[in-house]
Amino acid sequence: MQKRRLGNSGLEVSALGLGCMGMSFSYGVVHDEQEMISLLRTAVERGITFFDTAEVYGPFTNEVLVGKALSPIRDQVVIATKFGFNVVSGGKPGTQTLNSRPEHIKEVAEASLKRLQIDSIDLFYQHRVDPDVPVEDVAGAVKELIQEGKVKHFGLSEAGAQTIRRAHAVQPVAALQSEYSLWWRKPEAEIIPTLEELGIGLVPYSPLGKGFLTGKMDENTKLGGGDFRSTLPRFAPEAMKANQAFVDLLSTIAKQKKATPAQIALAWLLAQKPWIVPIPGTTKLSRLEENIGAVAVELTAEDLRDIETAASKITPEGNRYPEHLEKMTYR
Repeated sequence: MQKRRLGNSGLEVSALGLGCMGMSFSYGVVHDEQEMISLLRTAVERGITFFDTAEVYGPFTNEVLVGKALSPIRDQVVIATKFGFNVVSGGKPGTQTLNSRPEHIKEVAEASLKRLQIDSIDLFYQHRVDPDVPVEDVAGAVKELIQEGKVKHFGLSEAGAQTIRRAHAVQPVAALQSEYSLWWRKPEAEIIPTLEELGIGLVPYSPLGKGFLTGKMDENTKLGGGDFRSTLPRFAPEAMKANQAFVDLLSTIAKQKKATPAQIALAWLLAQKPWIVPIPGTTKLSRLEENIGAVAVELTAEDLRDIETAASKITPEGNRYPEHLEKMTYR
């Protein structure tokens, strides 16, 4: 597995990470803990060193799972987790309220360290910007945690360009986590140029469009009540039908490259900047191996131009989040 550095931070990780959320949360399926532990350790054996979790995933259960799987091989991995919510045990996705008060950040860090069974969090993200707490105070709290050795690097998630600048001036930001894929390209306008200027890495979540860009879904796909995608406008049947154009584009390139649509979607992201590290999630070994295969897919400048030309003619249908959740982003 190739390695990449997240901006100027010196934090080196595998070119692809693994998003762990779906192992515990959000897709309406409860997975066997031992199977997920086995999958996490297999990912390490296959060269993945970068793992993403958060206290809100579960809540709490995903950090516990990641801790059980990875703390015995702590020296081989980079673990990222997140703070920024008042987490209610048993709370549904999107129901938690924001809380990035400095004293709360420090409480979350202590609790996450225990659940993860580690001495220091490699990358500690603010999950969503809290408009009630100046980001300078947030960065200052994480700076103190770094000075205490409890955190190694500071990250932000779905933050706006000015917020990134303000935070970075207090404590260098190693990485921004943000949704980015062929069907969500908003970061290209302002965020990516800002990150490049400041030397900050980008960690795209949902790089496969929450599963849609794999080509395994269409307008006839039935999403269970516990699957959070059923609440997302972009996954309404009429939106999925319209957005099939993205999958058709990926499938066309995939045939030429003897790859899969998912591999092309990931290879496209990897080709954008050398400091971009996508974190596709999966609960299946076959999908893990398919995703890892994307690192070996080479897209030429001509391939990228062809994708750009075709993608520019497609307009994504449906908002990515309901309005109350979208309001939490790009602050």
